[in-house]
Amino acid sequence: MIAVENLVVAYPASPTNAVDGVSFVSPAGRITALAGPNGSGKSTIVRALLGRLDISQGRAMIDGADVRGLTPNVLAQKMAVVPQREETVFPMRVRDYVGLGRYPHLGLWRSPDADDQRAVGGALAQSGIEDLAERTTDALSGGEWQRVRIARALAQQAPALVLDEPTTFLDVAHEMAIFELLASLARKGLAILLVSHQLNLVARFADSIVLLDHGKVAVSGSPIDVMKAERLESIYAWPIVITRDPAVGAPALVPLRRPLPTNTPL
Repeated sequence: MIAVENLVVAYPASPTNAVDGVSFVSPAGRITALAGPNGSGKSTIVRALLGRLDISQGRAMIDGADVRGLTPNVLAQKMAVVPQREETVFPMRVRDYVGLGRYPHLGLWRSPDADDQRAVGGALAQSGIEDLAERTTDALSGGEWQRVRIARALAQQAPALVLDEPTTFLDVAHEMAIFELLASLARKGLAILLVSHQLNLVARFADSIVLLDHGKVAVSGSPIDVMKAERLESIYAWPIVITRDPAVGAPALVPLRRPLPTNTPL
């Protein structure tokens, strides 16, 4: 389980807190989505969970343990993370890159064994990138690189998985495949915390949404409870209509076009 309690994070020289008193729980067996406009604090929360930012107040926890008290190795055994931005220092074979996910389990002296190889193979298969295993990371498209990063996180076999915009650069088919994969992992008992701007996909797959605005929780709950047109229009500052997804009945957001001024030349 991932949880934050009254979390406050501030960046130096900023007049306001980037995250200001946020609390939520991402339980095992569920997909919890963090949503909100750019700059609302979503990625800051992820970095706080990783221990990469100073927490001014409150706690960020994994399985009840404050992340500030965990060594990086122990934290990596408990929580796998796919960050929003990441580049390799030098090109490497995809299979070897995915194998980096096993390092938290190896310690200082143990070499990868058959179990580690099976974990890597399973992660490659789950992410649909077995055909990329022998390619080097500098020969990947943006969408292929995104799926390779997810495979590395899956190879960690941690009970919690945090993903910051995991479907960036992916086409519709691969985007849907990633969300279906996350749903499958949640059914197997993983705690999935997902940062995404894709509100319609989030509404289809997430069990709950935490909607952030200016570093605070504007509302949280089920997709039906959170995705209200008037609320989203206020937060995103854009006219919106909420309809129903014809496939699954989930709420679906439709952004409207603003009318052109009458004196605008054609």
